[in-house]
Amino acid sequence: MGDPGTNVREAVPAELSSFIGRERELTRATALLATERLVMLTGPAGIGKTRLAGRIASALVRSRGCDIVWVDLAGLPRGGGDPLEAELLRRLGGRAALLVLDGCESLGGRAGPFAARLLARCPGVRILATSQRLLGTEGEKRIPVPPLSVPAAAPDPARRHPVPEVAGYESVRLYEERARGADPSFVLTDRNAGAVAALCRALDGIPGALELAAGRAHRYAPAEALRRLTADPLGFLEGGAGRAGGADALRFHRLSTPEERLLWERLSVFAGSFDRAAVAEVCGFGALGPGAAGEALRSLAPALLTEGGAPVRYRLPLSVRVHAARSLARDPGGDGETAARRHRARCRVTAERAAGLWRSGAQREARALAVRELPELRLAMDPLAAAGPGGALEIAVSLWFLWAPCGLLAEGRRHLERALALHPAPRPARALWLAAWLVASSGEPEAADPLLVEAWSAAVQEGEDACLAYLAHTRGVVALWKDRPWEAAAEFREALEQLPEEPGFGPGPDALRAALTMALAHTDPASVPVEEGPPDGPVDLWARSRTGYAHAAVQRREGRPALARTELKRALEIQLALGDRLGLALSVELLAELEADTGRYEESARLLGAASRSRPGGAAAPRAERILRLRMDPGAFRAAHAEGARTPLRELLAQP
Repeated sequence: MGDPGTNVREAVPAELSSFIGRERELTRATALLATERLVMLTGPAGIGKTRLAGRIASALVRSRGCDIVWVDLAGLPRGGGDPLEAELLRRLGGRAALLVLDGCESLGGRAGPFAARLLARCPGVRILATSQRLLGTEGEKRIPVPPLSVPAAAPDPARRHPVPEVAGYESVRLYEERARGADPSFVLTDRNAGAVAALCRALDGIPGALELAAGRAHRYAPAEALRRLTADPLGFLEGGAGRAGGADALRFHRLSTPEERLLWERLSVFAGSFDRAAVAEVCGFGALGPGAAGEALRSLAPALLTEGGAPVRYRLPLSVRVHAARSLARDPGGDGETAARRHRARCRVTAERAAGLWRSGAQREARALAVRELPELRLAMDPLAAAGPGGALEIAVSLWFLWAPCGLLAEGRRHLERALALHPAPRPARALWLAAWLVASSGEPEAADPLLVEAWSAAVQEGEDACLAYLAHTRGVVALWKDRPWEAAAEFREALEQLPEEPGFGPGPDALRAALTMALAHTDPASVPVEEGPPDGPVDLWARSRTGYAHAAVQRREGRPALARTELKRALEIQLALGDRLGLALSVELLAELEADTGRYEESARLLGAASRSRPGGAAAPRAERILRLRMDPGAFRAAHAEGARTPLRELLAQP
C-alpha cells in the first residue's frame, strides 16, 4: 500500500521557475487565511493551483511565521486516506499551523469529510486546499484560479502584432520566459508576437499547457507550434509529460462519478463556451437526462473555465477537451454521434435565431449572439460532418450578415467555398449568391463572375426571386467600388424591383434602398433628402449607416461640412459597433475628402491609410487620394498614409 507519510512534508515545495501573475488571488487568499479556517483554490488541471498555494504558504511563513505542513494528495497510495489522517493528527495535534492539502480531487467525495475531521480535531489548524471540485465542507471559502491574461484576437488577422501590444500579458510573459529557458536564443519580436499571442489564446492561458509548448521552443517556432496544435491537439498536448500532458485531467476523470464522467465526455462536442441551458439541450439525453446533466455540471464547474455574464458560461480547456473527445469517440454510433447531432441541431437554430434578430432590427444583439456562438457554428459548418455540405451551407447562408455587414468576409468565403466544392450539382442558389457577394466584396469581381452566372441559373430554376434581386445588388456593389455610381444605381433599382416584400433571408428592403441612396448621392444628389439632425431612418442599423454616408456626401457637395461630419460620425459609430469593414472604408474615405477640402492634407492621408486596411483590393483609387497626389509631396503622402495604416482607426477618429 505504501507509506502515506511520504506524501507529507513540513516545508513548501521549492519554486523551480519564476512565478508570474496571480497578484489578486495571492492577496485575497492571504487575507482570508487570517480569519477563515478553510480556503480553497479551485480550477481546471494545469491552471497553477499548486504553484499559487506554494506562493501563498511562503508569504504566510514570511509575514506571520506560520508552521507549514504540506500534503501531496495526488501521489497518495490507493486506500491511504485513513493512515494519512492518523499521520496528520499525530503531527498537528495541539499545533498552530497551515495545512496545505494539494490535489483534494484525488480523495473524491471523501475529501470534504476528511478536511472537516481535521479541522474539528485540530483547532489551531487552518487549511489551504487545492481541488478541481468543491469539498462541500461548511464554511469553505473558494477562490477560483483563472487563466493567465491573454491578448485579444486582432480584428485584422493579417496585421502584425508589435511586441509592446502583447508583451505585458501574463500568458505571453510566461511563454517568453519558459521558451528562453528551453532555447536561450528565443526572442519575442514583431514577427513572432502574433503567433505567440494566438498560441496563448489557443491554450486558454493555462500555465501548464503554455509551459509544455514553450518547452519545445528549441524544436518549433511559435508559428509551427500553433500549426501543430491546430492540426493535432491531442498529439501536441500528449507530447509532454506530467500534468501539462493531461495527467491531472485524466485522474480527475477517473475519480468522477459515472454521471460526471458521462457529461465530461459529452461536453467535448462544444468547441467554445456553453451555459447550463445549452448543456441540457445538447448533453441531456439517454442515461443522463437534462436535470442530471445540470447537476453534473454543477459538480464539474470548478474544473471548468468560466466566463462572466448572466447566465454564467463555461468552457472546457483544450487540454481537457481533447482527452474527453477521445473517450467519447471510443463508442462509435453511441453517445458521441447523438451529442454531435444535437449540437448541430442547436447550431442551426442559433443561426436562424441570429438572422431573425438581424431582420427585426436587433442587429447588435444578432452580432453578439453569432460571435459568442461562433466556435460552435464553425464546427457545424464543417461540410465533412454528418450534416454534409448542404447542412453547412444552410447555416452559412443564415449567417450572411456576419460575413458581410459585420466584416468577416474572409471567413465566410472559406466556409462557403469549402462546402460548395463538396456539394453535388445542382448547387443551391442562395449559397452561390452569397459566395459571389463575398468574393466581389473582397475585390475580386472577375472571380465572382462564374458564381454570378451559376447563381442566376440556379435562382431561375428554383424560383428564388430574392436571389435574383441579391445578384443585382452584388453587381451594384462591384460598380460602386469601381467608382461607377450610375451603373450601381441601375443595378440597385433592379434589385429593389425584384426583391419580395418579406425575403426571409439576406438583406432586407431597407438595406437595398440604402445602397441605392449611396449611388444616387454621386449621380443625382438632388433626389437624396438631406435631414437636419438625427433622422428617424430605417430600423435596419446597417442600412442607416449607409444612408448616413449618402447624406454626408450630399452635404459635402452642398458646402455644409459640419453637418457632413456629424452625419459621418453617426454612421461610423454604427459601423464600428457592427464591424462593417467595407462601410468603414467608404465613410473614412469620405471623411478624408472633407479633410482635404479644408487643406488638412496629412490628416486626410492618414485616414486613407486607415481605410486601406479594409477596402477591396480591386477598387478604384479613393477620390481623396487623387486630390492629395496633386497637392502633397509624394514622400510626405507615403509617410502619412503609412502612419495611418498602422494606427488604430478609433485613435485616428478621436484626434481633433
